[in-house]
Amino acid sequence: MRIDWWTLGLQAINALVLVWLLSRFLFRPVADILARRQAAAERIVDQAEAAKAAAEDEKAKAQAETARLAASRGDALKEADEEAEERKAAVIATAREEADKIRSEAEKDIARARAAGQHEVAEKAGNLAVDIAARLLDRLPDQARVGGFVDGLADGVAALPDDIRADLGADGTPLRIAAARSMTDQEQSDCRKALAKALAREVEIEVSVDPKLIAGLELHGPHAEVRNSFRADLDRLQADLNHHDEKHV
Repeated sequence: MRIDWWTLGLQAINALVLVWLLSRFLFRPVADILARRQAAAERIVDQAEAAKAAAEDEKAKAQAETARLAASRGDALKEADEEAEERKAAVIATAREEADKIRSEAEKDIARARAAGQHEVAEKAGNLAVDIAARLLDRLPDQARVGGFVDGLADGVAALPDDIRADLGADGTPLRIAAARSMTDQEQSDCRKALAKALAREVEIEVSVDPKLIAGLELHGPHAEVRNSFRADLDRLQADLNHHDEKHV
């Protein structure tokens, strides 16, 4: 077999020219296109990744905002519940206070009404007792309605303070004596003597009649009063009865 080196050389040269032409006009533009497309694809991927990251970030922000709003709503509801409970408690406390006040006032009114009723009954009973006693004492013998009270009147005058006794009958002023009935001359004389002894000086008396005394004598001075009569005793008895009933109401 005979090799034609010229033909082989020309074919080799043609092949080299063809490779050079392909690399210049085909491979390089294609490589450039592929590179540009690769870069574009990479940019798109980067943009997609950036968009995805931004979307994830927005999603996280949205979730965080949702959680914050939920927590805020929960806090607001909790605060509203607490405020409602406080208002409810305040309303209940006010209602209880008003109820206690109304009950207390009602109890006081009932107590006052009960006390007034008992006091009225006690007062009527006391008046009745005094009236009965007065009727019974009014049956005393006429001579006993004055004479038996002279010494008691003198003892009452003697028990007065010194300055009061010194003022009684001073400068000859008669002592004003009220009697249950008209006094006899002997009774007036006995009364003057007893009062003179109590005051340690002579005195004059001026007698007036007061049937309301029932029995007894009373001395009425400018600064003192000595009561020794059944009327005074009955008044004290009635006062004691009323006072006793008031204490037990």
